[in-house]
Amino acid sequence: MKDVFIKENFLLNNKTAEKLYYDYAMNQPILDYHCHLPVNEIAENKNFENITRIWLNGDHYKWRAMRSNGVNEKYITGEATDKEKFFKWAETVPNTIKNPLYHWTHMELKKPFGISDRLLNPTTAEGIWSECNDLLQNKEFSTKGLIKHFNVEALCTTDDPADSLEYHKAIKESNFEVKVLPTFRPDKAMAVENVFEYNSYLEKLQIAASISIGKFVDLLDALKRRHEYFHEMGCRISDHGLETAYAEDYTEKEINSIFEKLLLKKNLSLPEILKFKSAMMFEFGIMDFQKGWVQQIHLGALRNTNTRMFRLLGADTGLDTIGDFEMAGPLAKYLNSLDNKSMLPKTIIYNLNPANNELFAAMIGNFQDGNIPGKIQYGSGWWFLDQKSGIEKQIDALSNMGLLSRFIGMLTDSRSFLSYPRHEYFRRILCNILGGEIENGTVPDDIELVGNIVKDICYRNAKRYFCFEN
Repeated sequence: MKDVFIKENFLLNNKTAEKLYYDYAMNQPILDYHCHLPVNEIAENKNFENITRIWLNGDHYKWRAMRSNGVNEKYITGEATDKEKFFKWAETVPNTIKNPLYHWTHMELKKPFGISDRLLNPTTAEGIWSECNDLLQNKEFSTKGLIKHFNVEALCTTDDPADSLEYHKAIKESNFEVKVLPTFRPDKAMAVENVFEYNSYLEKLQIAASISIGKFVDLLDALKRRHEYFHEMGCRISDHGLETAYAEDYTEKEINSIFEKLLLKKNLSLPEILKFKSAMMFEFGIMDFQKGWVQQIHLGALRNTNTRMFRLLGADTGLDTIGDFEMAGPLAKYLNSLDNKSMLPKTIIYNLNPANNELFAAMIGNFQDGNIPGKIQYGSGWWFLDQKSGIEKQIDALSNMGLLSRFIGMLTDSRSFLSYPRHEYFRRILCNILGGEIENGTVPDDIELVGNIVKDICYRNAKRYFCFEN
């Protein structure tokens, strides 16, 4: 069968890149240390009814492209049939040329479905729909089957402190070969802009932690209990999705007073909101340090910008964009506040605005401690930056400002079980960059040296960094 697009040497533009990829990168296991896979579907070992259910549902990347192509919302998130939605995606795909979706779509059809002799378009849609749906009924295409197919060794979901983690427990008890670990994502515990929603969340947290929350210290105790429970369940990573870092000056008295206002459902002023978030982030950092966790901080998303569509569809539906918040001062102050206490945990910072690439790459060098290699990481290209150009620029910025050799590599950040070819995408791009530099003489022609750096970036650095070997 002839590959019409994603050929064997896709993105590998020289012989040295090919050698690096095939000999050092391709067969490394995947450690997907940040994703949004629905853990209940893993526990249930779900088979999806059709390709729309596994491929289009929840994928805001594809939804944005379909809207841009003039597709009515009925065929995106609306009441159209699954087949109608798939055919509207097939109509859109030819118009995504130069968008990473064109690459990802055909990489995902090739692996795991084995479809590489056709491009997806309205003419081929019927056959691809039928072939994929037939395969999806096989046990190898269940959620667990797909995870194993892609050589995933461990994956970390994204979970609220109030979550029961019952599905993580069920997966662990099923003796599934792949580690499926929770990640502590406490954003709702500091989302105080809406005091009514916040108090509803506190009720859930009280139940989960078996503690009555009447004071700020009670809130911290409840979160510490859940943090401890997550640790017992194998969690070693926290995650925060923020506009910018929060590092306002505050006093204990001020935070206690602010929390009292919250419990009385009184709206906070902007300075009060920022002080409260700053206090919470400082406390979360200390919790992570004391447990030896890694904290991830995703910075720069301007969310839910289309209020009309947000009212109709809710969050995480493709209504977010790149923000231009102040970054350097608040981020440095936050990291410094923990470092001054000698309680700065291992930290990964991700930026969404490409204008901040060098800012973030330089920032990590300020807080390396000389004891843990790559303790502070500049995270991989994220969201709007996880395409070829974004990955290349992140690698270049990190190389220029820090040590690429200590980088912990790629993740999916996805809700789809078909997104694992993004690791292959990253590995091919990495090998192409290094292979090209060997051939032009800016990196030494020492395949063993560079090949081992490739292995480290693709797998071994993350294995050590997250202590997945334990």
